[in-house]
Amino acid sequence: MPDRLPPLNALRAFDAAARRLNFARAAAELAVTPGAVSRQIQLLEEALGHRLFVRGNRAVELTAQGRAYARHVHEAFDRLALATEQVRGRGAGGPLAICAYPTFAMRWLVPRWRRFHDRHPDIDLQLTTTLGPVDIVRDGFDAAVRLGNGNWPGHGSVWLAAVEVFPVCSPALARRITTPADLADHVLIHSDPRPDDWPRWLKAAGAAGVDGTRGPRFETMSLAFQAAIEGVGVAMGLGCLIAEDLALGRLARPLAFTHRSRREFHLVYPLSRAGDPRLTAFRTFLAEEAEAA
Repeated sequence: MPDRLPPLNALRAFDAAARRLNFARAAAELAVTPGAVSRQIQLLEEALGHRLFVRGNRAVELTAQGRAYARHVHEAFDRLALATEQVRGRGAGGPLAICAYPTFAMRWLVPRWRRFHDRHPDIDLQLTTTLGPVDIVRDGFDAAVRLGNGNWPGHGSVWLAAVEVFPVCSPALARRITTPADLADHVLIHSDPRPDDWPRWLKAAGAAGVDGTRGPRFETMSLAFQAAIEGVGVAMGLGCLIAEDLALGRLARPLAFTHRSRREFHLVYPLSRAGDPRLTAFRTFLAEEAEAA
């Protein structure tokens, strides 16, 4: 059996590179050099007798055989990670570990937390936030909130919310803005996690004379929204994250045009965890919440 399997280091390098489609990022994940990743993948290709990547000047892409192999390798690592957790005693009796983007967690998940607890008092939720990439199983999570089109190989997903982007500001400031061109006379507020929202919205709205790169930047979307509430300027809002602020009049929409992204919020979970009754309860609850929102 050992002779039938490629070296574990080569498989780990391939898995990381296949997920990131970038040898440098795969190297950073594995704490090795890009050259080491490239050599491991070359060894794996020689052992298999097939090319797994098409290498370009600045990027790499998986071949058809590489895509199929990557799916199986990733699922195998997930199963190993899950089996390891079970041996260590992390199972159905422990907390359900969820990872999410910070502002989504604060403004969409946490307001619903109590309703889930009231329905399932025996299930403890453990919430971690990050803006970085997450490998759900190997990073110790049961599921994660991700942006995408709903298709993650080897994973199931539950749609949570659309990403509808539009300007927001204080009600007093909103009364002074009637066309996209008026934005040239006001401060544009930016958030580091979504630096391209203003340029994209202005282009889609046809506001060619407005510089979408100027204005103060904030580390999180929540800080950007709060700056807009305080009258600093106009922020780019995400509808699902500021619905309460709009309903309570803390924020207002000065312009009606909405840009909808093709990437939407989903709860993503490995298919290997689909039978976990805690996760099933959480998925069902979030699907109902999403439909009612």
